[in-house]
Amino acid sequence: MAETNDHSVANGALLFDPPSNLQNEAHVKSMQQYQKMYKQSIEDPETFWREISAQFYWKSPPTGKFFEYNFDVGKGPISIKWMTGAKTNICYNMLDRHIANGLGDKVAFYWEGNDPNDFGKITYSELLARVSKFSNVLKNLGVSRGDRVAIYMPMILDLSVAMLACARIGAIHSIVFAGYSSESLAERILDATCSAIITADGVWRGTKLLNLKKIVDDALKICDEKGHRVEKCVVVRHLSPSDEIVKTNGDFEEEPEACRPSRKLKINWQPGRDIWWHEMMTSASSECEPEWMDAEDPLFMLYTSGSTGKPKGVLHTIGGYMLYTATTFKYVFDYQPDDVYWCTADVGWITGHSYVTYGPLGNGATGLIFEGTPFYPNAGRFWEIVDKYRVTKFYTAPTAIRALMKFGDDFVKKYKRDSLKILGTVGEPINPEAWLWYYRVVGNSKCAIVDTFWQTETGGHVLTPLPGATPTKPGSATFPFFGVIPALLTEEGKVIEGPGEGYLVFKQPWPSLMRTVYGNQERFETTYFKKFPGYYCTGDGAKRDEDGYIWITGRIDDMVNVSGHLLSTAEVESALITHKSVAEAASVSHPHSIKGECIYCFVTLKQGAEYTNDLVTELKNIVRAKIGPFAQPDFLQNAPALPKTRSGKIMRRILRKIAVGDRNLGDTSTLADESVIDVLFQNRPNNA
Repeated sequence: MAETNDHSVANGALLFDPPSNLQNEAHVKSMQQYQKMYKQSIEDPETFWREISAQFYWKSPPTGKFFEYNFDVGKGPISIKWMTGAKTNICYNMLDRHIANGLGDKVAFYWEGNDPNDFGKITYSELLARVSKFSNVLKNLGVSRGDRVAIYMPMILDLSVAMLACARIGAIHSIVFAGYSSESLAERILDATCSAIITADGVWRGTKLLNLKKIVDDALKICDEKGHRVEKCVVVRHLSPSDEIVKTNGDFEEEPEACRPSRKLKINWQPGRDIWWHEMMTSASSECEPEWMDAEDPLFMLYTSGSTGKPKGVLHTIGGYMLYTATTFKYVFDYQPDDVYWCTADVGWITGHSYVTYGPLGNGATGLIFEGTPFYPNAGRFWEIVDKYRVTKFYTAPTAIRALMKFGDDFVKKYKRDSLKILGTVGEPINPEAWLWYYRVVGNSKCAIVDTFWQTETGGHVLTPLPGATPTKPGSATFPFFGVIPALLTEEGKVIEGPGEGYLVFKQPWPSLMRTVYGNQERFETTYFKKFPGYYCTGDGAKRDEDGYIWITGRIDDMVNVSGHLLSTAEVESALITHKSVAEAASVSHPHSIKGECIYCFVTLKQGAEYTNDLVTELKNIVRAKIGPFAQPDFLQNAPALPKTRSGKIMRRILRKIAVGDRNLGDTSTLADESVIDVLFQNRPNNA
């Protein structure tokens, strides 16, 4: 890649200053300003967050302490509380508050369908009317404060309507990504004992048609068999509102193939349980008084993978989550009133909760909801949409960036992209090559890059650059957000001062940190607090460089101890991917008779590249050169594709099994494509 003069070098790493045009309008314009605000946020968090809370509407102020917590299991139950006793409603703050301030006619969301000719938009006033109607629908179905409601929907406007309606009446939403299997959906419904589910007839993903209603039917049958009956299933007629949808057993009615819903879905219908969304909305009132909730009442639960295989219901509460997601959105994306902001995440994941719905709406922003994929109808779809809506702030995953890199620069450069100001990444550490491609090709070397680290459990960004203040290093999540105090610990729990590498933990809570695992406080305490009493343990490793920058190295079980050298698999992968033939790489630990552990690498090549002995040698030499001889992989394997979840995360647990030839893979329900497994077993090196 040709070098340009858009960076300096600090301690051997590229350093990119904030773009001057962005810096001039930014909320935080310098590192000095950031450091002053950060100092107050950790030394006097009550004053810092109380001032921010004044921006929101509270029916009544806190009756207890503004902020109290216990992180030490030796001193009693783990407890996190913010603004106890304060009364509010997050839906009121997302919608009514802005309309009262004159934003009723502002676009809340643009919607872009799977097909480029399918699009729409909704203003704040229109969104409030629709949310109020559906709030009344839920109440008419018997849903009330504290009830759990499952949501299994495509990326359509009604998904945001459904979650906001739950919040308006005090129900707790549990959104499940509409790509999980019926078994996985049933497991989550059963754990939360949901009384109702909201879904749609189906959805197109690229050229693939999914019958969502059938998946829900199968899930509800499993729930019935296990003794839990979901009383109501509300169905959005998404695919073909003008066509009759055939209510029969089966999957699809046979018609000629098409890329839009000319082909009718066949769906089952259970009278008394199944209800059409549009029929209920017709007669519902557009007036609905919000349920005034305690700041520490539950807002939603979201299930995330657990080391035991059983998903954890991460529980977030109303007041602190509202404060933190709105504040991180404002500062990390440097929100300005004329922005058009696009987060490509599905609302089925925490990124969609925090940075498609609650964070942007908390600021009165205009967002974009996208139903499709980056590659349909071609690999230029993202950038076509950016130009169409004049997107200013764009947020996506490194997995998507690396996948788009494989198609070359032409699909990007076909479009102007001159509206873009900030490019964000989320979900996993981004390797420097992908960071630089994103910066130079997508952003034309003019945009700030915000590489955000956070988790389902944290609710919002915890390590991130601020685009107008932070000089960035490709691959580093840089510094903590306001109120967040990170530390690095050794295996024995000793604090690592200065440069070093270890467990990433946090010393005190910020407002949106999870409060518990739903129905299992013991698991909450064991998973996050028992290993290092007094700290929240992320389960991730990190290193701090000489300049204080923090680099996420991946899950701790993705660390490899080779001959006493602690290596992160992400570091090895970043080296491998610098080779011109490599599109993606994943590395795991492998038992070694002398070293204890060695490194086993899976390599996905770019189109047209050949996997040869010479290539293997070149790749090993790259790792030797970039990290050191001790880091050289003992095994490399050709991997035409990697096992990934439907959200695009690599399932390293499965790769570790493949590396040692163990076909006992455990739960594979979250795999996007199970067919890759057999290919990877076939391609294992003979000496592995």
